[in-house]
Amino acid sequence: MRFIYLLLFVSAFAFTSCQTSTKTVDQSQNESVTTYYFVRHAEKDRSDAENKNPMLTDAGQERAQNWMRVFKDVALDAVYSTDYNRTQQTAAPTAKSKSLEVQSYSPRTLNDSIFSAATQGKKILVVGHSNTTPSFVNAVLGATTYTDIDDSNNGNLYVVRVQGDRKEAQLLHIN
Repeated sequence: MRFIYLLLFVSAFAFTSCQTSTKTVDQSQNESVTTYYFVRHAEKDRSDAENKNPMLTDAGQERAQNWMRVFKDVALDAVYSTDYNRTQQTAAPTAKSKSLEVQSYSPRTLNDSIFSAATQGKKILVVGHSNTTPSFVNAVLGATTYTDIDDSNNGNLYVVRVQGDRKEAQLLHIN
């Protein structure tokens, strides 16, 4: 008889434990994941040092096309860029390939509450500059992790995933 009571107790305990465990798994699955892809603009025309808003060079145009190929299999929900020619031109091929409009953002208001709310649970490409891109990544992470990008480097890809309070980042270099 003790064996039957023990068996019933263990069965009941195991059953309730499984239900609790399942709820925990379900809750974490319901927590949305936001993925940000940050890149610096492609190579800009440096022939006129006075020009504060240059266009991309031919190499820059090719890199912009390469970014489009890099993101070919990523289901992006939005593409953001500053209002400069070089960032808009870098973002345009990827946005066009996804039938998205390039949305402008101000580098002065990085990761504000409006941007965070608008992008929550989505996959977002953000095109910026050698100083604003790492600053934006740091703002999302809530920590100073990355420094300005060397002026000759146009191939960094920062991938940042946010799920609840968990934030993780990866830095890749794409040639």
